[in-house]
Amino acid sequence: MDNVEFLILRNLLHNEEYVRKVIPFIKSDYFDNRSQKIVYEEILKFVEQYNKPVTKEILCIETEKRQDITDGDYKEITQLISSLEEAPTEFDWLVSTTEKWCRDRAIYLALMESIQIADGQDEKKNRDAIPTILSDALAVSFDTHVGHDYLQDYEARYESYHKKEDKTEFDLEYFNKITKGGLPNKTLNIALAGTGVGKSLFMCHVAASALLNGKNVLYITLEMAEEKIAERIDANLLNVPIQEISDLPKMMYESKVTKLSEKTQGTLIIKEYPTASAHAGHFRGLLNELAIKKSFRPDIIFIDYLNICASSRYRGNLSVNSYSYIKAIAEELRGLAVEANVPIVSATQTTRSGYGSSDVELTDTSESFGLPATADFMFALISTDELEELGQIMVKQLKNRYNDPTVYKRFIVGIDRAKMRLYDCEQTAQTDMVDSGQEEEYTYEDKPKKSFDGFKF
Repeated sequence: MDNVEFLILRNLLHNEEYVRKVIPFIKSDYFDNRSQKIVYEEILKFVEQYNKPVTKEILCIETEKRQDITDGDYKEITQLISSLEEAPTEFDWLVSTTEKWCRDRAIYLALMESIQIADGQDEKKNRDAIPTILSDALAVSFDTHVGHDYLQDYEARYESYHKKEDKTEFDLEYFNKITKGGLPNKTLNIALAGTGVGKSLFMCHVAASALLNGKNVLYITLEMAEEKIAERIDANLLNVPIQEISDLPKMMYESKVTKLSEKTQGTLIIKEYPTASAHAGHFRGLLNELAIKKSFRPDIIFIDYLNICASSRYRGNLSVNSYSYIKAIAEELRGLAVEANVPIVSATQTTRSGYGSSDVELTDTSESFGLPATADFMFALISTDELEELGQIMVKQLKNRYNDPTVYKRFIVGIDRAKMRLYDCEQTAQTDMVDSGQEEEYTYEDKPKKSFDGFKF
C-alpha cells in the first residue's frame, strides 16, 4: 500500500509536527478508500479533542465503537492501522506532496460536484455556484502566512538584513559582481541572444560549474536531445573539444568521468521533452517524480529554452497573441522557481533586428515584451566578428533586480566554443567596456572560487 494516502495516514500517527502543519487542510472526503477515510476521521476527532497525535491502540478502540461499519469493515480497518509503521520521511517534501494531493483531490471533487449541478442532480445548488466551487478548490494551499506586520515583525526583518542569502554562484567574476554573489532562489533569469550566439553554451557552462561546486542540477531541454546536452557538458568538464569526444578510448573516457565524480557531491539530471510539448506543470511533475524515485531535489534548474515551452494556461498559441502566451510561460516558470525554492535559468531569442546587432536592448526580445517584465535578471549575449576573432563575447545587462544595472552594464567574457566553456578575461579586455567611474570594489564577503582551478586530467 505504497501511495500518498497511506503515507499521509502513517505520518499523522507518528509525526506531531506534520500533524499540526497539515491536519487543518485535509478533509475526509479527499480519501477514496472507505477504510482510509474512517481511519482519518478517527485521527481527526482525537486530535481536535486532545490536541495530540493518536496511537494505534486508541484508533482500534474508537473504530470498534462506530455503528456504521461491519465486522468485515473492522477487520480491514485494523489491518490498515497495524500496517501504519513509523518510517522517516523528508519533511519538506512530505508537506509539499500532501499539499499537492489535497489540491488535486479538491479540484477533482469540485469538478464532480459541478457536473452534478450542471446536470440538475443537485437540488440545493444552481449553476451560479459552480465558479465559486471551482475557485475554492483551486485556492487550496497550506500557506498560512497573512503578511508582514511592519511594526511588530521588526526583529525578523532586521535578522533578514544580516542573513547570508542562499545563492548559486558563478565561476565568472563579473557575473558574480553584478548579481552580488550569484543567483538567489525563487528567481527567473534569462539570457537573450540570437541563434548560434551562445544561449545553450552559456547554460551548459553554468550547469557544469554548478555541478562542480556540489550543486544538484536539473537541465530540461526542449531543443536538443539529452545526449547532445550531455556531450556539451562533457566537453566543458572533461576539457576535451566536442569534436574529439567520440574519438576518446572508452578507458580514458571512463577515467575522466570517474575523476569528475570524485570531485563533486552534486548530481546532474538531463531531461528531454519534445519542442513546445511541456509546460511548468510537466516540470513540477518531474520534480515530484525525481524526489520519489531518486531522492533528488535540484538546487538550480535550467530550461533550454523558454520560447519553445508550452503554457499550462493555453492549449496552444494559435488563439492567443504572442505577448500573452510568452508572458504566461514566464510567469509559470517563475512560479515554479518560487515553489521549488531554486533559481531557474532560461533563454530567449532576439528579434530579427537584434540578431547580429552589437547593441541589444529589451525591445529586441523576440515575441513578447512581457518576458522582461516578469524576469528578475535579464542580460544579452552579443557576438561580433571582432569579438569572435578574439575568442570573446559581450554581456550587456538589460534588467537586474539584484544590483544596480548601470554598474558593469557591459563586460567581456572569454568563450571557447570547442570546449563549450566561458572564462574570465584579463582586465585589459574590460577597459573599453566598463564606463568611467562605474568600477566598484567587489565586496561580496565570500568571493567565489574558480570552479576549474586545479581541475586537470
